Amino acid sequence: MMNKEKKFNIKLFADGADLAGMIEEYKKGIVSGFTTNPTLMKKAGVHNYEEFAKNALIAIPDLPISFEVFSDDFEGMEKEARKIATWGEHVYIKIPVTNTKGDSTVSLVKKLSHDGLKLNVTAILSLDQVKKVGEALSPDTPSIVSVFAGRIADTGVDPMPIMSEAKAFLNSKPKTELLWASTRELLNLVQAESCGCDIITITNDILKKIPQLGKDLNQLSLETVQMFYDDALSSGFRI
Repeated sequence: MMNKEKKFNIKLFADGADLAGMIEEYKKGIVSGFTTNPTLMKKAGVHNYEEFAKNALIAIPDLPISFEVFSDDFEGMEKEARKIATWGEHVYIKIPVTNTKGDSTVSLVKKLSHDGLKLNVTAILSLDQVKKVGEALSPDTPSIVSVFAGRIADTGVDPMPIMSEAKAFLNSKPKTELLWASTRELLNLVQAESCGCDIITITNDILKKIPQLGKDLNQLSLETVQMFYDDALSSGFRI
C-alpha cells in the first residue's frame, strides 16, 4: 500500500483510460485529478467515448478529469469542446496546441477560455507555445497548460529549465496551472516539484513506486541482490 503520510507540494493526476484503474486510484486518495486522451482510450479498449466519459464522471464525481477533443478543424474542435463542457462541473477540455497541419489553436483557446470553459491545453513542447497559450488564456477561468516534459527529455534536452521558465511566465495567472506531462519515471515527480509545477501526470505503474521515495540505497541494493539470487535459484541455473 502507498504511504499516505507522504505529502507533496504538487498535485498528482493519474493518467490513463482504464476505468477500473481510475476508480482504484481514486479510492486510494492519493491523486487529485485525472487526465485521459484518445490514444489512452484506444489502448484501454474504449469504443464509446461519451459513454466512457460519463461513467468516469459518475464514479469520480468530485475531482477534475480532462477529456480531449479529436476533430482536426477548429469548428469541429469548438463544437466538441462546448459539448464536453456540459458533461460536468469538474470537466476540463483538452485542446491540442496545434492541429495536425501545425495550425495554432491559440485563437480558439482564447475564445473558449474567455467564454468560461475550463481548458487543458496539451501537447506543448516549447516555451514559445507556453507563452502564446498563457497570453490567450483568461485570467478569470481555471486552466491547465500541459508541457510534455518527458518528450522533451526524449530528444536529449533537459526539460527542467524549460519547466521552471514556463512556471515563472504563468505566475501572472494564478488560475492557470502548469502540468508536467509524459512522465517517464519516479524521479520526474521530484524534478517537477522542484521546478514549481502545479501538477504532474503519473501512470498507475509509477504511482506504485511512490513508497520507494527516500528509500535507503543500501537496503535497495541488498533487495536487488536477493532478487537476482532467488531468480537464479528458482530457474535451476548451474555453472
